[in-house]
Amino acid sequence: MAELPSDRDNSYLGLYAVNVFVRDQDRSLRFFVDQLGFNLAFDVRLQSGQRWVGVAPPNGTAVLTLIAPEPDSDEYKLIGQPTPVAFVAEDVGATYSQWRRRGVRFRHVPRLRRVKYQQQAVDGPEGAPSLLLGKKTPVWGGVFTRFEDIDRNSFALVSFDEMTQAVETQRRAAAAKLESERRAAHELEIAKQVQARLFPQTFPPLRTLDYAGVCIQARQVGGDYYDFLNLGQERVGLVLGDISGKGIAGALLMANLQANLRSQRIIALEDPQKLLRAVNQLFFENTADSSYATLFFAEYDDQTQRMRYVNCGHLSGLLLRGDDTVERLDSTCTVLGLFKEWDCSIGECQLLYGDSIALYTDGVTESFDSAGEEFGEQRLTETFRRHRELSSRDLLAALVDAVRQFSPGEQHDDITLIVAKCIARQ
Repeated sequence: MAELPSDRDNSYLGLYAVNVFVRDQDRSLRFFVDQLGFNLAFDVRLQSGQRWVGVAPPNGTAVLTLIAPEPDSDEYKLIGQPTPVAFVAEDVGATYSQWRRRGVRFRHVPRLRRVKYQQQAVDGPEGAPSLLLGKKTPVWGGVFTRFEDIDRNSFALVSFDEMTQAVETQRRAAAAKLESERRAAHELEIAKQVQARLFPQTFPPLRTLDYAGVCIQARQVGGDYYDFLNLGQERVGLVLGDISGKGIAGALLMANLQANLRSQRIIALEDPQKLLRAVNQLFFENTADSSYATLFFAEYDDQTQRMRYVNCGHLSGLLLRGDDTVERLDSTCTVLGLFKEWDCSIGECQLLYGDSIALYTDGVTESFDSAGEEFGEQRLTETFRRHRELSSRDLLAALVDAVRQFSPGEQHDDITLIVAKCIARQ
């Protein structure tokens, strides 16, 4: 026999099954499932045509395979004999009573057995050997009985002190883990509800701009952020950001950034640069050294239809003109929160009737198909052009649908978009 390679990992072994020979598999299956409360583990037919049925005790990993041998085989002679199978119960008495009520035959009532006694050793006088003193105490003990299936195959039902304690420890650990997971899921659901309230609940009214936003999170909570800030004097701030980090960490940073922007937004009316410098300082001082955010901040004036914007290391916004040309609103400064000394420049553009703007995070352009190809800015632009006549909400839905159709598998990153359309003054 060839030897196994010395570097092969053989640290894991699992018990597959123990064979039990029966006369009628269906009747035996009903016994184990209905009377003992076991679960069906498998019911298969081998290439030879032989049927194997497996049952497993609840909360157990071992499997009994119920095999119906040929009447003239040696295995058939084993039916009705004691088996080497022993089931360990936390409480043999309780299991005995429950199974008896279900019609299970036992060979005797549970009996107590204690074996392998030891004595306490104490030191004798100096130079003398140790003495064994005190009452003998059992190292282990247990309760046992035997029960039979419908074919008179008998099985041991036992509980040993050490085994019972180990089973109880495992049960408590499993219960604690389940409770911990339940609490974590509950807290995550609360976090999801709280974060949902951080997204804009009202839209400041504008006469010349039809706008909408959406964030579809890959997890229950995430780090993408969009907002519509009422800046006063018929001006609205369109904000879209992507926070470093995922899950709860990203959600906390997102909430921090949102609070900073909303608390400082009054500054934006006269000086957007001063606003973002203040936000950067707060974000820098209140987050870890490696935390940062890319951000697109745009201030739209409903009277003049002019838009001032700052792109803080974010993906380029898309400005689709009425004549079908596309202008990219590129980065005007670096990311927020990473550097104490930080400043930005402002971009500006005049919006005309029929112009549309799309702001987005990398969860849109970096969504990939089964071949690993990304959705990309070009597909986004083409979809934007194709559906430009729709309202902002419908256009937003069309863009999201295009991304999901291109990448129908598991979503790996948050998908966040803002769409704004310059409309006739109302």
